[in-house]
Amino acid sequence: MKLRTSASQWKPVADWAAKRGAQFTLEDDEAGDGCSIVEPQNPLGPLLIEWGPPQRDYVQGAELRMRWDLKLKSDLQVMIIERSLMDRLEGQVFEAYTDTLQTRIDTDTPEEMRWLVMFPRLEQWSGKVVKQRFGALGASPEMIQEWLAGALTDVLSLASQDLVPAGHPFVMLTQRGNLYLRHQMPEIDLTQLQGLMRVAEVAAREALSLNKRVTEPVWAPTDTSTFPSSTPPAPGSGA
Repeated sequence: MKLRTSASQWKPVADWAAKRGAQFTLEDDEAGDGCSIVEPQNPLGPLLIEWGPPQRDYVQGAELRMRWDLKLKSDLQVMIIERSLMDRLEGQVFEAYTDTLQTRIDTDTPEEMRWLVMFPRLEQWSGKVVKQRFGALGASPEMIQEWLAGALTDVLSLASQDLVPAGHPFVMLTQRGNLYLRHQMPEIDLTQLQGLMRVAEVAAREALSLNKRVTEPVWAPTDTSTFPSSTPPAPGSGA
């Protein structure tokens, strides 16, 4: 599906990237147009932002993706996912692996689906609104609870009001030292991008704080790529 985006929509995003000292690039290939923003000098670590055709079947139209190289410990694996999307993916995983009598999870299955089977979920939430709108899971319940214990719960509560509407695909997770974010965004929109950046930045800072307290292995890291892309990774990302 060819995405249609006017020059007037690109310019605010390009100007925003330039003010951040990032490189903005328009993409145009057979899959459709899109853009990438590479910010190698971000204070928290090299950041790559992409907008364009989706890489997941559950996303309709186009999506925004972020990959933030935070150099976290490999054992720090936690995920936040929009609740109705979690329920839908859980149903698909259950159906796929019971109908075919498979006893292992296919490595081609996206992480967000495999993690629903592999990892425990957070049951005790500090925020009622966030619990209603999001699911959370990770290598250990304590790890995901600590990630959400501070400012991240507050920023997710605010995001649930309009930035991430109910039923709107949203996934954010840490893995292989990086923070990843995936969000359905049919059209490139600077206001939404800035809002999601605020969510990601809080999540990144909380993950870096938690990273200092992760001292022992709790789960073997998975090793498939979360965001395969033809766009070169941010310098120093290790991807």
